[in-house]
Amino acid sequence: MDPLTHEKAFRGQPALDRLAAARIVLCGAGAVGSNLCDTLARQGAKNLRVIDRDRVEPHNVATQVWYAEHAGQWKVEALRDHVFRATGVEIDAVRQELTPKNAAKLLTDADLVVDGFDNTAARRAVTDACAAASLPCLHVGLNAGYAEIRWNERYRVPSDAAGDVCDYPLARNLVLLATASASETILKWLCESVREDRSITVRDLRIDEESHT
Repeated sequence: MDPLTHEKAFRGQPALDRLAAARIVLCGAGAVGSNLCDTLARQGAKNLRVIDRDRVEPHNVATQVWYAEHAGQWKVEALRDHVFRATGVEIDAVRQELTPKNAAKLLTDADLVVDGFDNTAARRAVTDACAAASLPCLHVGLNAGYAEIRWNERYRVPSDAAGDVCDYPLARNLVLLATASASETILKWLCESVREDRSITVRDLRIDEESHT
């Protein structure tokens, strides 16, 4: 049986063809990037690049796609192996820090950039590079029980909070809701040319949407 049977039945072949052809760059392989990469590949995405400089840490297992045995491995390399074993898709794993100096080079050939970074400097580098090159860019941010999904035109880079971002509370269910919602946002843009901004709160399972053409 075709592994995409259910997606084809639900979305139709034209939608899957658009997703398969799209060159998508995921910035970050953490809670957002690892789960979204896994989801998109299982939905039929074929051209995925993931940029991240970090290793898997034990506390990442709760909110990301890793197993305990992945601790210590480079995230992009572990993700490349994970996605290939699940789907046969080989992602372009870029083990590198994205900075203002290299952002244009790393993002330039993308049809879509997704920002899932967890710090202000990297988010700003992505925001500025995409704006300068007129690249479509979707930002996905998480904080405790709240998430936002915003296109570059209406996005404001948040300030870094004090302390280690890994010490802050983060609900696994919020991560899954946010990445599923981000995937739907991407597919709606690819298939209907509609850019939706969304905000999500996990305790009341609320998703608010605002559409733009």
